[in-house]
Amino acid sequence: MSTAAPRPTDQGHLWSVDEHLEDILATVRPLEPIELPLPDAQGCVLVEDVTVALSLPPFDNSSMDGYAVRVADVAGASEEFPAALEVVGDVAAGQAADLLYVGPGQAARIMTGAPLPHGAETVVPVEWTDGGLGEGPVTGMRARSLAPEQASGHVRVYRPAEARAHVRAKGSDVQAGDRALDAGTVLGPPQIALLAAIGRGTVRVRPRPRVVVLSTGSELVQPGEELGAGQIYDSNSFALTAAARDAGAIAYRVGAVADDAETLRSTIEDQLVRADLLVTTGGVSVGAYDVVKEALSHVGDEDEAGSGIEFRTLAMQPGKPQGFGSIGPDHIPLLALPGNPVSSYVSFELFVRPAIRTLMGLEDVHRPTTRARLAADKAIRSPKGRRQFLRATCADGTVRPVGGAGSHLVAALAHADALIVVPEDVESVEPGTDVEVVLLG
Repeated sequence: MSTAAPRPTDQGHLWSVDEHLEDILATVRPLEPIELPLPDAQGCVLVEDVTVALSLPPFDNSSMDGYAVRVADVAGASEEFPAALEVVGDVAAGQAADLLYVGPGQAARIMTGAPLPHGAETVVPVEWTDGGLGEGPVTGMRARSLAPEQASGHVRVYRPAEARAHVRAKGSDVQAGDRALDAGTVLGPPQIALLAAIGRGTVRVRPRPRVVVLSTGSELVQPGEELGAGQIYDSNSFALTAAARDAGAIAYRVGAVADDAETLRSTIEDQLVRADLLVTTGGVSVGAYDVVKEALSHVGDEDEAGSGIEFRTLAMQPGKPQGFGSIGPDHIPLLALPGNPVSSYVSFELFVRPAIRTLMGLEDVHRPTTRARLAADKAIRSPKGRRQFLRATCADGTVRPVGGAGSHLVAALAHADALIVVPEDVESVEPGTDVEVVLLG
């Protein structure tokens, strides 16, 4: 199971932002590790150190198309006095190195990635030779398209080469026994490439959390459909689903659910089979049609001991009404967010994103913060006793508010890459003041 029951509290308690977040993070547990094939492990977190079993590269090989030769045989080679060598064969990528031997006065045509044959000490690029054609140095397209059947049994080399030139040494990338990746590493494309290169087909990780997002409201219409009187498009479920993916989750968006408690309860129950975390938006205030409260306030019976959703009032703006708890026999965590778009998104960043990162098994679950100088035309006003989060843009040590304080202003949110944090005990912030900033980018 991924959660423990949230701590009981007085329903009249005014929660601080920190208290609510602390309760969430104390309740949500990292998902159990599983073994996954590499393609499915992208975005997951390693739960064990990975040790290199095979040195990379596993053998000395050429970094160029050219000729494998002995250093002494090309010493002093020049355009006027080229070194003439006997070509004893070809070495292609994937070919065994012991099939060919390069002796004094000899050379082997070699392809990029091919093993360095015995006796050879260095590689001269084909551009430094006549390509075995008895002409001057090979250049341009001829250097890239020269085929073995075009070459004669001899090659002229027009430049000397130092020992091990254009040779990738065995183990020059990583050595057998080295630690390739540490436990706690998030597996992105470069890490997946390294695991494949050292021969790991599967890896033990914590899986990406499955997050189900649904919005509530009979007024909501899906984008692309025609709006009726009093209707608006559902943007919250799209925003939060995208935010969940950005946080590292596998996210599923459920179409908006009408204001009917039984329908909502049934929809949530249907989604439990594919959820490690449920997120709802809307219906958590004190209005007559706030169906999330009606549907979930009494969830939890004798078969689901410890389940239940608690609805809370937080000392914050936007996002004062919040709900949190667990649901179903597996105690799937559920976070109920406000319905106003800005309130919903800010709440996600403060509470849902850290919960997702905790489920992933990450140690650092929070967005980075910084201090920046407030650039504004006038002082920022903030309600006493509430922590306010204002949309802003932050660059070069300066932060500037965008849009107004209204929690419905989606357009301003689209241009914000930061949140200005105004503490509970501050009612006014003058321009030029250093403020705390949460970085969203």
